Formats: sequence, C-alpha cells, structure tokens
Amino acid sequence: MNPQQYEKVKSAKGFIAALDQSGGSTPKALSLYGIKADAYSGEQQMFDLIHAMRTRIITSPAFNGSQVLGAILFEQTMDREIEGRGTADYLWSVKQVVPFLKIDKGLADEVNGVQMMKPMPNLDALLARAKTKGVFGTKMRSVVKRADRQGIEDVVAQQFTVGKQILAAGLVPIIEPEVDIHATDKAGAEQLLKASILKQLEALGPDQQVMLKLTIPSADDFYSDLVKHPKVLRLVALSGGYARDDANAKLARNHGVIASFSRALTEGLTAQQSDAEFNSALGSSIDSIYRASIT
Repeated sequence: MNPQQYEKVKSAKGFIAALDQSGGSTPKALSLYGIKADAYSGEQQMFDLIHAMRTRIITSPAFNGSQVLGAILFEQTMDREIEGRGTADYLWSVKQVVPFLKIDKGLADEVNGVQMMKPMPNLDALLARAKTKGVFGTKMRSVVKRADRQGIEDVVAQQFTVGKQILAAGLVPIIEPEVDIHATDKAGAEQLLKASILKQLEALGPDQQVMLKLTIPSADDFYSDLVKHPKVLRLVALSGGYARDDANAKLARNHGVIASFSRALTEGLTAQQSDAEFNSALGSSIDSIYRASIT
C-alpha cells in the first residue's frame, strides 16, 4: 500500500469523485451529459463516449488533488488510458488523486427488503490486476429498501466477507450498503444498518481497516461513532439521487463525513459546453461539494 495515498485518504480535506457508472447506468449518464441514445450505436461507441466524458473531467484544471482526494473508476476506465498513461496512474501521478475501482457486478433481485450483490467469480484476478495498475482501494454496492433486520444483516455480512477478500489482496475496500432515500422507514433502516456494521467492525483483525460509503442519514451526525471508529479509515456519503444543492446541505450537517458523489458531481456538465464553460461549471461543482465535505 502506498503510504502517501493512505495518509491522503485518512486525513486530507476533500471528497471522492464517483466516476464509475457501468453498462447499466451509462446511457442515463450520457443523456444527462447531453448525448442522446441515437447519437451512438452499440456498447463500444457508448463506452468510448463515456470515457471521453471522464477524460474531460479528469484532465480539467478544476479537477485535482487539492479538493478531490480520490476517484472511483469503472473497470473499463481503469483499463483505458488518459494522455498516454493508465487512468489510475494518471490520476495519482499527474493529479495527486487516489484511484479506487468499482468491483461489483450489479445487484441481485430484492429479497427481505434488500438487494445483495451478484456473485463476483473472477474477483481475485481483478484485484491483482487493479493492484498492478496502482489502484488503492475498491468499491462495491448493495441496496437496502426497507428496515428488515434479516435483510440488512445479510447485506452487511456479504459486504464484509468480500471486504476481507479485498484486504487480503492488499487493497482497501469501500463498503457501500446504500439505504434507498425513498425507503419506507429510512431512519429505522439506518439504525439496523449501523448496529450491524458496528458488529462486523469489531470482528476485523487488529490491523484491518475499511472505508464506509453510506446514504446521508435522516438524523444529523447519526454515524458519528462510525466516523470515529478506529477500524474505519474514512466515512464517505453518496448523493443517492438528491440534487447537488440538497445533497451538499444535508452532507454539511454530518461532521467528519465527506462526499463520494456521482450524479451530483456531474450535474450541469454537457458535451456541448466549450472548455471554458465546462471547466467553470465543474469548478463550481467541485468547490460546493468540497465545502460541504470539510465540515
């Protein structure tokens, strides 16, 4: 593990940019960016366009390690290049932004009010490849739809089981059991989730640390004991479908929690903008999320 990256993730001011839309969510991301589905045909063209969008974000002068401490990449983005360097290498060497990799293969169907992760049969090989490319950590997402004790315990147990596999590969896992912002009993689900996470954290080895990526809670500072927990390297929040201003306002009320926003980060960016317009819009977005992350 790179000690500079570890220190940055642990204590630097800033937030994590989630640039990890995969096959299922890419058409929507492109549509919001001003590229409609009739502008491309087939997956290859689609992924070329999303890589061009991500390259434009990452190479922008507004995007750098002074405010963005990490970025989460989709597997195909990790395997591509930016200005002649592997994306992860470019992020760290040029921008001083710590690279993470989304590793999950999507969500299983809902059972007991939750969606577990689909199996990841080739995970060890992917983790080894990520490590050789200079990736620091990983991210994997499950979803909690309602306050079901069994479902939430199952989701958290799966996340930590895979998390230990990631730790064994020498990477730091971001454990992400997202609570749906429209959950019927969101606050109740968060209480069950926190209790389950605390139990799993206690079972980690003495030198093991994970990161947590959680929905901004209904009660301000509800996760403060997780923020301070010695087994938690950093607690980050997802925007969860809230618009950027709303997400920022909610985040700022949760002290010690930093953003890991995706849609909220790219809100207002379009392919049609000039570079000056694009860089200005991205800079404003980054500034606002940074300010909300340093409370």
